[in-house]
Amino acid sequence: MKGPTVVKTEKQKIRLDKYLWSIRVFKTRSQATEAIDKGRVKMKGENVKASRNVVVGDEYEARTEHKNWVIRVTQVLESRMAYAEAIKYYEDLTPIEELERVRQVAATFQTGKRLSKIGRPTKKDRRDLGELLD
Repeated sequence: MKGPTVVKTEKQKIRLDKYLWSIRVFKTRSQATEAIDKGRVKMKGENVKASRNVVVGDEYEARTEHKNWVIRVTQVLESRMAYAEAIKYYEDLTPIEELERVRQVAATFQTGKRLSKIGRPTKKDRRDLGELLD
């Protein structure tokens, strides 16, 4: 048997650290709190506190390890959910230059494996090449 369903009104209150964690800007809530405390999250160029209540329409600049986010709150999200759902609760206003920088970094990331069909020829390739030259 399930308990009673709680319906939230439009005036939900949620802390900034919890919101940033919920929309998946940070992996953990403690990382979000630490970033806010260290001044990596700003609103209108000013440092904010982790306990600040998020309001629809607020714009935040959040600096993470990989990306400098600029987001606008479109809806308040109280609990963490799948990425596909979480992206509906904010608008990503990150400048195009920053997105290109992130793509370039991701493109140069090395996994240690050679790309298929690039580099040293396989044994079969060497045989075929030998037959061609003979």
